[in-house]
Amino acid sequence: MSSSGPEGGNPFEGLPMFGDLARLFSRQGPVNWDVARQTAAWLATDGLAEPNVDPLERIRLEELVRVADLRVSAATGLDTSIAGGVLSILPVSRGDWALHSLEAYRPYLERLATSLSAAGGTDDDSPADPTTQLLGDLGKMLGPVLLGMQSGFMLGHLSRRALGQYDLPLPRLPADQLLIVPANLDAFAAEWSLAADDFRLWVCLQEVAHHAVLGRPHVRARLEQLINEYVSRFEVDPEALEASLGNLDPTDAAGLQAVLGNPETLLGAMRSPGQQETLSRIETLTAVIEGYVDHVMDTVGRGLIASYSQLTEALRRRRVEATDGERFAARLLGLELGRGQYERGATFIRGVVERAGEAGLSRLWISERELPTPAELDAPGLWLARIDLPED
Repeated sequence: MSSSGPEGGNPFEGLPMFGDLARLFSRQGPVNWDVARQTAAWLATDGLAEPNVDPLERIRLEELVRVADLRVSAATGLDTSIAGGVLSILPVSRGDWALHSLEAYRPYLERLATSLSAAGGTDDDSPADPTTQLLGDLGKMLGPVLLGMQSGFMLGHLSRRALGQYDLPLPRLPADQLLIVPANLDAFAAEWSLAADDFRLWVCLQEVAHHAVLGRPHVRARLEQLINEYVSRFEVDPEALEASLGNLDPTDAAGLQAVLGNPETLLGAMRSPGQQETLSRIETLTAVIEGYVDHVMDTVGRGLIASYSQLTEALRRRRVEATDGERFAARLLGLELGRGQYERGATFIRGVVERAGEAGLSRLWISERELPTPAELDAPGLWLARIDLPED
């Protein structure tokens, strides 16, 4: 790795795959998943071997998640199980988190690759890589590698800060096992001088609360549909793509690393005004989810965790201080939650509770009909009035 580390310079410098360029381009398809996995693992670990997670860590976290499960279920009335099983914890290393999450994000990334291929289709409607249309054989070789590298970049960077699996409120494959990254818990707790057991319970509460909401079939389906719609509406900017790749020599490993190591190579070549309306609906749903989870955390956590206020201050500050990987993931998947979105979600939840109490708030997740619209996010009274109207 470069001495600048994963947050600066070229994050892919020294990646082993560049030592064998023939192998790098040997696998074709919309996304080169071998490249994605190697990149994600390399960035997650700095290219070094990671120690196994201490088995006692799992025992410790299992006890805490059982407490969190009972408290969240009682406070929300929601079933915390997605697959009908018992909620459990899987403590993982950063590298394992990256690889698990790459598989979880795979459907969205494949949808993105498919939409880009469609955008570059030929006159006879046969599918073609957009880079192939622009740059011939060079684009055909680079397209899958580019998407693989950028996918790995995103997950590798996210793994270095992820506490659990819902740092981004993204639905995953239906399963009742929550990923936790003890190395990141320990690093953050040390940085902020936090009580380790209190911090672990706080994270377990937050993960379980997210799991309960995103496990509602209609919530999951709506968010998946919106994200797929968003990634499907990316459009290729031919001039931007050609500017990035037009003079690239595929036999030049250093040149490949410099181009493919820059996330803007991908995002800078995609523009779509049509994504804005979808983005507004994603922001509405995720703002309400985050506002609700914060409310549940406050309701449960204050009486359960002695240092709850200190933990909450540190962790809510952390989530609006995005890293390069988090910003890239937010732009790529439409999950751009900043301070403003968190505040709007919190204000909506407070407005509902003030007008209709906890009973009114409990109606939020009954069915798809009760999910707020973008206009209702800033007007909880309108939302309450609408859901009280009889259906046609």
